[in-house]
Amino acid sequence: MKPRAKFYLILALALVSAAVLAQFRRSGARMSTGDITTARQGTPDGEPTPMWTNAPAFKKDVFTFCRIRYSSWGGRGYGGARWAIDFPDADLNLSYRLQQMTSLKVDPEGRVIDIENPELFNYPWTYMIEPGALRFSDEEVPILRKYLLNGGFMMVDDFWGESEWENFYREIKRVFPEREPIELEMDHPIFHTVFDIKLTKNQLQCPNVGTGTRSQYDGVTWEREDARDVHFKGIFDDKGRMMVFIAHNTDNGDGWEREGENEYYFREFSEKRAYPLGINVIFYSMTH
Repeated sequence: MKPRAKFYLILALALVSAAVLAQFRRSGARMSTGDITTARQGTPDGEPTPMWTNAPAFKKDVFTFCRIRYSSWGGRGYGGARWAIDFPDADLNLSYRLQQMTSLKVDPEGRVIDIENPELFNYPWTYMIEPGALRFSDEEVPILRKYLLNGGFMMVDDFWGESEWENFYREIKRVFPEREPIELEMDHPIFHTVFDIKLTKNQLQCPNVGTGTRSQYDGVTWEREDARDVHFKGIFDDKGRMMVFIAHNTDNGDGWEREGENEYYFREFSEKRAYPLGINVIFYSMTH
């Protein structure tokens, strides 16, 4: 090989190696999801998320968006972890809109927490996303049961189709073998707490940003054929208090996360569906 050709080959290999190493480092940083404790420690996927401050007197007297970190089969999303789909943008955008549109003071950092962390009991509202491949450990089951029966609340969101429902149902029945998820009708107060939602369940379906953007042309808002119909279900304690709100065949997390990426998607799905429902669920859970 001629010296000049050898030089360019070495240079090309060096550039490729540098690019691969840089990508590896970026991926490695994102894989360290077990160390993340707040949403601000995550890397936004879209537009920069808004920041705000609260008066020092409200430092602890605030609502905190608390995302549950869990184990699952397979993985995709932030660092390959299903618990972190739409993270951190969804958490921070919804927190900002809650602060902006209501009288609630909201933590600008958010929180990520494991079920086995004793601090879970400091947060009355939690969010679990993409539970279609959820796997609770034997240690987590009694802790989550105790948390929910002692006043905690969990919103479950963004899982589609029958197989993902069956997986979530099997896991939540380990927590509450004696209780069944109950279908909620649209006259339930949770849909009218702050925003008086007058849409049907299927009209409330919030797809991912790609499907939602295309829906203006093809009318399709579901991610698979067995996920056309939206279901909202609740799990209640013995006194009738809702402990778990389940949003099946809809993706409110993307509605919160992707609000700045497409004007049509924001106006049609974030503004009309995902934000009103999310804010209503929070207010209902915090006042009942």
